[in-house]
Amino acid sequence: MGLAKLVIAMLVLLFLVTGSVLLPVVAIVPTLLSLTATFGALVWVFQDGHMAGLLGGFTPTGNIAATIPVMLFGLAFGLAMDYQVFLLSRMREEYELTGSPTEAVARALERTGRIVTAAALAISIVFRGFVVSDVSLVKAYGIGLPLAVLMDATLVRGALLPAAMRLGGRATWWAPARLQRVHARFGLREEGPAPKKGEDRELTPTS
Repeated sequence: MGLAKLVIAMLVLLFLVTGSVLLPVVAIVPTLLSLTATFGALVWVFQDGHMAGLLGGFTPTGNIAATIPVMLFGLAFGLAMDYQVFLLSRMREEYELTGSPTEAVARALERTGRIVTAAALAISIVFRGFVVSDVSLVKAYGIGLPLAVLMDATLVRGALLPAAMRLGGRATWWAPARLQRVHARFGLREEGPAPKKGEDRELTPTS
């Protein structure tokens, strides 16, 4: 039940950022798939005992503590959605400026790619320090979190999400008229309303 509430809350947040009812689903589904791959890796390492010697040695118990997937999901999903909001907000800005779904994706990736990748690498290096711990629970976080973050920042953000948006085209940005009015009133923006297509951004002089 808590997981469903979390996913629904993120769908609402992404709708307020993008103004689309389809794009939030397109953004969340690949992230959930990458998390399932992370859980599979944890089972392979900590439940089945593979690579125990390379990770400082630990005794496989044949199961994983219930707190590991719960905590890992919360942390990894939160970080992934942070990247997604950052990326999708840039895409929305470019789409409003150009009117082209393809150009919006390309420009947003160009603007955010290095920042997101550098942030993911920095966070992963910090989490990797957990591997030297003698506690298997902490080791699991040191393996699972970097893997989830890097998969989301590269495979999901760099390949799956742009490919899905390219295939969907303008339909990716669709929303019913009633929800469009909701987004126009309550939508989240970092700046004021975007200029209409073909208009230049107005520069405000600074004193």
